[in-house]
Formats: sequence, C-alpha cells, structure tokens
Amino acid sequence: MNRGGPHDDRRTMTAGKARTMPVVAPALKGWLSDGGEIALLDVREHGQYGMGHLFFAVPLPYSRFELGLPGLVPNRSVRLVLCDGGDGIAARAAARAAALGYTNVYVLEGGVPAWRAAGYTLYEGVNVPSKVFGEIIEHQRHTPRISARDLEAMRERGDNFVIVDGRPWAEYRKMSIPGGICCPNGELVLRIRDIAPDPATRIVVNCAGRTRSIIGAQTLIDFGVPNPVFALENGTQGWFLAGLELARNADRRYGEAGTETAEQRSRAQRFAQACGAPFVSPSLAHAWLGDGGRTTCLFDIRTSEEFAVDGLAGFFHAPGGQLVQATDQWVGVRAARIVVCDREEVRAPVIAGWLRQLGHEAYWLADPATAASLDWRRSGAGAEQPGLPSISAEEAAAALRAKTATVLDLRPGMTYRKGHIAGAVWAIRPKIGAVQPLGAIIILVADEPAVAALAALDLAESGAKHIRLLAGGYAAWRDAGLAIEASPGRPADAECIDFLFFTHDRHDGNVEAARQYLAWETGLLAQLDDQERGVFRLATPAPSP
Repeated sequence: MNRGGPHDDRRTMTAGKARTMPVVAPALKGWLSDGGEIALLDVREHGQYGMGHLFFAVPLPYSRFELGLPGLVPNRSVRLVLCDGGDGIAARAAARAAALGYTNVYVLEGGVPAWRAAGYTLYEGVNVPSKVFGEIIEHQRHTPRISARDLEAMRERGDNFVIVDGRPWAEYRKMSIPGGICCPNGELVLRIRDIAPDPATRIVVNCAGRTRSIIGAQTLIDFGVPNPVFALENGTQGWFLAGLELARNADRRYGEAGTETAEQRSRAQRFAQACGAPFVSPSLAHAWLGDGGRTTCLFDIRTSEEFAVDGLAGFFHAPGGQLVQATDQWVGVRAARIVVCDREEVRAPVIAGWLRQLGHEAYWLADPATAASLDWRRSGAGAEQPGLPSISAEEAAAALRAKTATVLDLRPGMTYRKGHIAGAVWAIRPKIGAVQPLGAIIILVADEPAVAALAALDLAESGAKHIRLLAGGYAAWRDAGLAIEASPGRPADAECIDFLFFTHDRHDGNVEAARQYLAWETGLLAQLDDQERGVFRLATPAPSP
C-alpha cells in the first residue's frame, strides 16, 4: 500500500484517542524538499537525539513535549512528523499533539533506525544545520582567522587589538580568553564602535568552538567595520589545546550602546538586502498571523534586559546571535515565515540576513514604534497543564516511613546522581510506565511542576491513582534536614538518556574530548547530501563604504 504523501490512501495507527498516520523514510525524505511547510520533531531525549538524528529534525523531548510544541509549531494544521527510536514514543507524542488540536500528524515508521536502514545519514551533536552553515561560510567566504598562539604573541608584543567573545554572558563567565569582552554576536553591529573606536584596532572574535567565531567575524566584515577582523581558530578549545590558560568568572562586558546612527541603519539594511531579507510592515506581518495556511514565527532578538522592559506580547525572546547559532531551538517548521524585530532597525536586519542565508524565509520588522501599538497575541497559543495536588516534605517523609508511597525523581539524571531523596527512584517520562510503585501514593520530585504534570498523565494512563507533587521539590526536602543520598553510578550511563555524553567535559580539561568535538565540527560538511547542502543560500554582501 502506498503511504508516500499526505493525500494518499493509507492505513492509520491508533495512539490513545488519536488517529495518526505513518510515513516511511523515503517519502519523508521527499517531503523535506517539496517546498511545503513541515515540522519534523524528534521526541527522544537530549542524549538520544545528540547521538544520531535526521539533519532537519528539531529536538523536542517527550518529557516536555506539550510544553514546547505550541512555541515550535504554532500552526496546528501544519504537517507534523514525529520520530523516535522505533520504540513507540512518537505514537504517544502524536496522541498528545492531537489532544492539543494538531490535525495533520504523522509518525516516521520505524523511527530513526528505519531512516538509517534506508541509507540516509544520521548526525551526531546538536544545532547541526547552524554548525554546518558556519563551516560553509568559512570555506566559501574565506573568513580570516588567527591561531591561539598568534593571538598570544600579539598580546606579548603589546599590539593594538581587542578580543570580543560572541557568546551569551553565562557561557562567557564559565571560561573565556583572558582579556576578552563579552558581546554576543547579535549585539556586535550595534556595539562594536564603542568597543573598538580606533579603526586600527584588530578585532578578534571568539566562541567556545568555531561557529560563532566565524559568524561573528564575518558579520563585522560584511557590515563594513574599518578594523581588521579575525575569527579565533577553534575558540576557547583551541586556546586550551594550545596549552594556554583560560580565564574563569570574567566580568568584562560591552557597555551601554550609544544612540544608533543613520549610518548603522543604512549598513544593516544594505546587508539584509544583499542577503535577500526584506523588511515587512507591521500591518502585513500582523495580517500573516491570521493566515491559517502558513506559519509565522515572531522573535524579539534584543537582549533579555531590553525584552523584559518592553517586549511585545506574542513575540518570543530569542537573542539574535543564538537564533542563528541554534535556530532549531526556536523554529520548528521548515518553510515558515520568520519575523525578527528590535527597536532601532540595526540588529534585526542583520539577523534576518543570516537567517535567509541559512535557508529560512526571514524578514525584519520595520517601524517598530507602530508595531508596539498592535496586539500580536495568538488565540490558544499556550498549553496549560492541570496542576497536581502537592504534599509537604514532612508528609512525604511520613508516607515513606509507613511504606505507603514511592518517590519518583524527575530531575536530570546527572542531577539525581549528585544528590536525591534517600530511596527515591530516578524516572523520566518516556520510561515512567515501567516503574513499579511500592506504595499506593506516588510522589513526584521535579524542578518544574509542569514537567511533573506531564509525567503524571502517563502514570495515570498506566493505572496510578494517587499522584502528588513534592511541594518545594528536592530543595524543600533537603532544607528540612531529611535523609538524602548520592549515587555517582546510578542511573547508569546507558539509562541517562537525557544527558549527551558526546559533548561531556570538553570544557573541563579533557584534551581528547575537545579534539573530538572540533573534529566533529570540521567533519560535518563531508556528511551532507545534495538535499541538505541545497538549503543554504549564501550571499556575498559587499562591505559598506
């Protein structure tokens, strides 16, 4: 029987009350380049996804599926394809999607193993399309780079240079190049003249590895800064591998930007135009929200501090540099419209230009003052989950002593290893139905009550009747002086499906892990097939005068 397209006759599978449609790997491969909107979500946990996934798959673990689905896939009529490890989790997720009103849901038959069996590549790591894009930019644009040793020699000579770290503040604080200034890539074009006012100052952009170093440096070059600009080869990992000392807990940060200038706006908009990223008026972008046949994603790409002050309801906050670095964290629909906004029309055009080159239909929002007068909220955009009845730490302890309760700890596996309630069982939603409770009451421990509420749905379907949320979580139990324990080897590595060992400790002094990671990044290009390579639309913006 033909199951190749959305309008073909096909058999259906039942998942709860939902009827979900299977799609085989070759048909899905064709869908991914047919020009129509499609959301391909991998519902496995983070560690499983990172060890091998489809190039175009967007991660959304089943453990928090309903929480992330409306944001990633705001249009409930879009073609939605779910994939798993061939273990039936996608069918369970499909039932949840149907309960939220999604009407066009498919499951990849046989999951990721079937994709590999069909002869298609699986990719390790995360944010793969963005990582590949960075490598393509370096190869085709010949982005200037400098080695760690050469940079250190510049420092020893007392050369005129500045190191700009293109990562967010938290990453910068963990480890950085000594003397580096934190200025995330999305902020570079607005703030670089304050960081390097002397056109003779060399600018070196770094990240932890390669991608943001390359994109940050190329952004400044294409924007037309007069300074010599370089990417630090292999970022902080290259610095570490060269035997040089990294700084910890640094606190150098860009200052408040001055008022943007007409020149900055002109440069940014020329960049966007060269990349094929047009502006969109507030009225047209607002009208797009009512188009049931298309998906429109709205992002405010400014800093979190700015967004907190006057961010528009209906826009998601996605710092511009990170939106380019990890687009699959925010955009779940291929061929969706993406609208990015700022307040000064400098940062948004540049980010829209990069997103266009990544292969997305991106626009920058013109006239942000008028946009602020419109209501951008979508009806039914949220996914409210019913709360759970709670139980105090003291009441939970009494139930454990009486052997009338089982404690299930839903926190990350590695967090559980460091410390948990004595006797608690580590659990994660995809496997929670296999837990055999020792008492009539099930007490859930979670960092997020909403994650516990989702797990409770599966527990209830497996027959559990008395489910409680530990009020205040693990911290309340610990602070009450009740028994806790650590278990360095439990859960076992094989059970920690939420932890990606692939990238483990590459920033913590493990030379081999750092080398392996960099080899993975530089090796991505060789894995691409024509379909995957063909999504990118590289421009060659002429630097502004």
